[in-house]
Amino acid sequence: MHGLFNIALMLLAVTVFAVALFRAFGLPPVLAYLMVGAVLGPHAAGVVPDSEQARYLAEFGVVFLMFSIGLEFSLPRLFAMKRIVLGLGSLQVLGTLLLFGLLGMLLGLDWKASFAVASVIAMSSTAMLSKLLVDRMELESPHGRQVIGVLLFQDIAVVPLLILIPALAQPAGSLLPTLGIAAIKAVVVLTLILFIGQRLMRRWFLLVARRKSSELFMLNILFTTLGLAWVTELAGLSLALGAFLAGMLISETEYRLQVEEDIKPFRDVLLGLFMVTVGMFLDFGVIARNLQWVLLILAGIFVLKFVVVAAASRWLEGLDGAAVRAGLWLCAGGEFGFVLLTLASDVQIAPASVLQLVLAALVISLLLAPILIQYSDKIVLRFVASEWMLRSMELTRVAAKSIATDKHVIICGYGRTGQFLARLLEQEQVSYVALDLDPDRVRDAAAAGDPVVFGDSARHETLLAAGLMRASAVVVSYNDVQATLKVLHHVQAARPDIPVVARAHDDRDMERLVNQGAAEVVPEMLETSIMLATHTLTLIGKPIARVIRRMRVVRSQQFSLMRGFFLGSSDLDERPDAQEARLHSVSLLPGGAAAGKPIAELGLDELSVKVAAVRRRGVRSLDPAPTSLLEAGDVLVLLGLPGDLAAAEERLLKGA
Repeated sequence: MHGLFNIALMLLAVTVFAVALFRAFGLPPVLAYLMVGAVLGPHAAGVVPDSEQARYLAEFGVVFLMFSIGLEFSLPRLFAMKRIVLGLGSLQVLGTLLLFGLLGMLLGLDWKASFAVASVIAMSSTAMLSKLLVDRMELESPHGRQVIGVLLFQDIAVVPLLILIPALAQPAGSLLPTLGIAAIKAVVVLTLILFIGQRLMRRWFLLVARRKSSELFMLNILFTTLGLAWVTELAGLSLALGAFLAGMLISETEYRLQVEEDIKPFRDVLLGLFMVTVGMFLDFGVIARNLQWVLLILAGIFVLKFVVVAAASRWLEGLDGAAVRAGLWLCAGGEFGFVLLTLASDVQIAPASVLQLVLAALVISLLLAPILIQYSDKIVLRFVASEWMLRSMELTRVAAKSIATDKHVIICGYGRTGQFLARLLEQEQVSYVALDLDPDRVRDAAAAGDPVVFGDSARHETLLAAGLMRASAVVVSYNDVQATLKVLHHVQAARPDIPVVARAHDDRDMERLVNQGAAEVVPEMLETSIMLATHTLTLIGKPIARVIRRMRVVRSQQFSLMRGFFLGSSDLDERPDAQEARLHSVSLLPGGAAAGKPIAELGLDELSVKVAAVRRRGVRSLDPAPTSLLEAGDVLVLLGLPGDLAAAEERLLKGA
């Protein structure tokens, strides 16, 4: 136990610095974990030995990874996407297994080792790809749905693979009996857990939730996860299978969202440690001596997986552009590949040297995947002739919808916010054209008569087709800063005179969007606070005219006091950001250096700190003048970054 503590402490210390460094350069943290393990592992510095204690940490990481995947697994979603999931997903996994299995046997591996290596390569990164789809607003695009469908099938396929790989490691004479016994055990355990456990799970969580104790709820999650993992291991299966089933059972209850939030810190930390232990397997000496094989395996992963996905997508869906995009998104490796590779190494089903080369190729593929995805559009336009025609047809539909309009409003995003705005514009008889990337929403809204069309508002040509040169205003109704910045860039290039109204989550993005050309920025949190204040003041008897005047003044001052917030512990859990301006109160004690001096002489401007308000004898003055004299007992409300606020407080109390 003492050795396990020392290993965990050392890994955490180095990992903190590595993750911070990788994030500073915009690289995924998973690569930092892998590099830490590779550098500190037994094949490099040898600081962390390849011991059973380190492998225990990896086991816990796999358990919580599979639990979180089970939480996100949804039977209704599986049914709704059954054509893509069961069709394209099965073709991708089975096609990859067949191709790489045959290739492995041609290169001299036996069929068991070939199957294990092919299983490792068949997986893609669910965590990275789903996040990139959301960030690029391509979740509802044709290739986005195909990627999600394939990833969902891979989540299902990893369950039998976790059973098959250990069974294949048994001697040839006992292989069939071992597989038969494993299949019987799996059927019995799955039947008991899924049919009986589902009823018990809902009742048990209801009983725990009624105690209204967050500690008890958290303990119950850990107990359920580790308990079911122990049951499946006891049945001769794997810990990961039990954790997946636990997550899947909880996903069918109303407590799924709360469980996701509670388990996230444990999952992320332990998954990071699992990636560290995977990195420990990297032997740079073996890789350097066989670099040509690593590059050959890497090329094979990219090319063959791309061919399998693109061909299957083209056959099932018939869209050339979407097929190529799906192939480019799914051709790299993934975290489940590391899970299966670790399992294959434990049961020694394949030579360690081969697993080393496959591991190195997987790590490099994860590093190259975001770059490949970033240039996927250019690749498709360069090599897929029909994509130009489809793009032209899309722009033609947009232009046809806007051709008869003039002095209209272009609404970027037709979600709930965009639709509410559209209804208000209709009541005022203001014409508009809406752009959205959700095909189902566009189809239903267009059928109802709304002037909405499928199109990416972050593209220059789409905005021009929507009548940007004739429009009177542009409204960005979605809360995506990066996409909004693209819209602002294109609008400024074509029509810098047109006003753009943008939406933001809070005030941290206001100045950035205004500097890029937004005429107005509506921060959700501040506007919500203003509306709450409006209703509260009205309900407690304040005259409505006075309330309206007060809110008008607040808006005209651009929320000078409300830019920033007083930090609390709950805010640290919600959206930690060390570069976010916040408010901080400082009391001037008798004898303080700032007492008796005007604000202008304090030098706070040098620290980028502003005095947002001064409270004196219970009366608060907003935005005080620079010539205002401070007195002992005053409370100053400062606005600035955390480090600057600390320096400003010291200057106020002790002097420069």
